[in-house]
Amino acid sequence: MGSFSIWHWVIVLVIVMLVFGTKKLRNIGSDLGGAVKGFKQGMKDGGSDDEQNSAKLADDSNKKSDTIDVEAKEKSSS
Repeated sequence: MGSFSIWHWVIVLVIVMLVFGTKKLRNIGSDLGGAVKGFKQGMKDGGSDDEQNSAKLADDSNKKSDTIDVEAKEKSSS
């Protein structure tokens, strides 16, 4: 029950290639690569959106300096 030798992995690889075929495995590999690339691009774009939003909020707070902030309280019926 030790670790698998290289021959075990070769046999597993041959069985997987026989079951799925090389074309399907190639398609799965390219789909997985595209998904990873899309995820990385989304993370890069998401970070820049957050920075843009925080800069926009800072600009908006400077423009609206005449706004009065109030707190609403409920009436208590006694």
